[in-house]
Amino acid sequence: MADEIRNVVIMGAGCAGLTAAIYTGRANLKPLVLEGHEPGGQLSMTTLVENFPGWPEGIQGPVLVDNMHKQAERFGAEFRVGQVSAANLSERPFVLTVGKEQIKTRSLIIASGASARWLGLPSERALIGHGVSSCATCDGFFFRDKEVAVIGGGDSAMEEALFLTRFASRVTLIHRRDGFRASKIMLDRAKTHEKIHFMPNTVVEEVMDVQAKEVTALKLRNVFTGKVWDFPTSAMFLGIGHVPNAAMFQGTLETDENGYLKTRDYVHTGVPGVFACGDVADRRYRQAITASGTGCMAAIEVEKFLEETGH
Repeated sequence: MADEIRNVVIMGAGCAGLTAAIYTGRANLKPLVLEGHEPGGQLSMTTLVENFPGWPEGIQGPVLVDNMHKQAERFGAEFRVGQVSAANLSERPFVLTVGKEQIKTRSLIIASGASARWLGLPSERALIGHGVSSCATCDGFFFRDKEVAVIGGGDSAMEEALFLTRFASRVTLIHRRDGFRASKIMLDRAKTHEKIHFMPNTVVEEVMDVQAKEVTALKLRNVFTGKVWDFPTSAMFLGIGHVPNAAMFQGTLETDENGYLKTRDYVHTGVPGVFACGDVADRRYRQAITASGTGCMAAIEVEKFLEETGH
């Protein structure tokens, strides 16, 4: 119904959004979950998840997401594919634009997550899906017994490199600095792996070969000496962080210098009735369990807010 006003709309169907859907569903709020361009979030692109409590032998990421989805549906959550292109949060009910439709809601939980960051090279963009990837678990299989490169110096880069050792014959980890932001345990794992080789103080100038429609080499530059050379490789995997999916709220909600939504008292934004949880607001932990935790918090705060405002 065009004039229907929802109690709560949840943007995103990753760990944060699905947990929020479970809790608001159990509270009989009949949540509407809008699945964006990455249904299931980053966890849906992960293989074995070993650190989510309750699964001593680990669980496949897509299976965990599917379980959460079914659990939310069991409690009455409604799912719809679509992305919010605009949001009027100046008065209640809030009005969200999804495609040609406008959805009215008394409260909003933003759990839209974050997307992989790219280098921004034209040659890189031209070769996405042809040897350039931001997801080792998605594309590593295609490079069995080949040499590949991983870009980055944090935990994400180490995780990508370690996963790729299952397939690649050699993994070269290229980082623009001499030091690494990765945690000690992840860095030690990567440094002690016989298939992983480090190339610090190096940046990618170009990805080749666009005309051949496949990655054949990277044009690299040493940041200290300025030396430029071609480095043969079959693939380039990005592990340089993420961009929060919050562009539609620029100028409406407060963000930090990197675009992450700012929250107070855990999940409250500056607009009463609007809450943010998961990776769209978390630039520090970015774990499945912390995303679920903040999704729970947001749901409970929605319950309180609707009670206090009389729905």
